[in-house]
Amino acid sequence: MRFSIGALFALAAFGGLAAATPAMAADELEFTLTNATSVSATEFYVSPVNVDDWEDNLLEGKYLPAGNEVTVTIGDGRRTCTYDLKTVFEDGRTAENDGINLCELGKYTVHE
Repeated sequence: MRFSIGALFALAAFGGLAAATPAMAADELEFTLTNATSVSATEFYVSPVNVDDWEDNLLEGKYLPAGNEVTVTIGDGRRTCTYDLKTVFEDGRTAENDGINLCELGKYTVHE
């Protein structure tokens, strides 16, 4: 399974980027992830709605500072748009949302 968040630290230093248009290639889904909370996100998980366990941590040892956004690519080979999402913050709190259609939205914003 392949997930990536490109240039996370550069984007955080630059202050974010313009909202991306949703893109669904043959085996990839791209969307904008925005952290609209007051704390950094240290983990971000996505799992297709029909999967019972959380899959890979998309932040992979990096973090998404409060008030910043980044483009996320899900390259898991699945042809689905609907995912369950989980964010873990540096203070230990979590936020979960189920059944989010990322193709339709093209972006996902984490709120407190």
